[in-house]
Amino acid sequence: MPHHRTARSVTKTVRISCSVDAAFAFLSDLGNWPRWGVVNVKSTSRSSDPEWWDMVTPHGSAKLRLRANAQFGILDHDFVDPQASWTVPARVVRNGDGAEFLITFFQPPGFTDEFFDAQIALVDLELAKLKEILEAK
Repeated sequence: MPHHRTARSVTKTVRISCSVDAAFAFLSDLGNWPRWGVVNVKSTSRSSDPEWWDMVTPHGSAKLRLRANAQFGILDHDFVDPQASWTVPARVVRNGDGAEFLITFFQPPGFTDEFFDAQIALVDLELAKLKEILEAK
């Protein structure tokens, strides 16, 4: 039987008191990401390549591509920066009459456990900001 290597992963979720449609609309607009991605996303702008957006992070220039599907709440995205390349599965799902945002991070091979843990801890700040923004609407 072949051996399958897997990466360490962490899934974060946040419950949001807004409609699934409102959460999806906000999150699927990459122009909104600097508003809630307050730690990792300094700015976003459309690039010459229609699939990718240019992004500035604390580590420099990066590229961001969203592979969204509103019917299934899919907000998967690819992120390439000077430190690593990530494919990040993400979903918005119904939670009662509100929404739940789920996002999974796989530890890149070049990250130590300690560095990955520190980066993932910062995601809590971003999810709290996302919740604040969407619940204020």
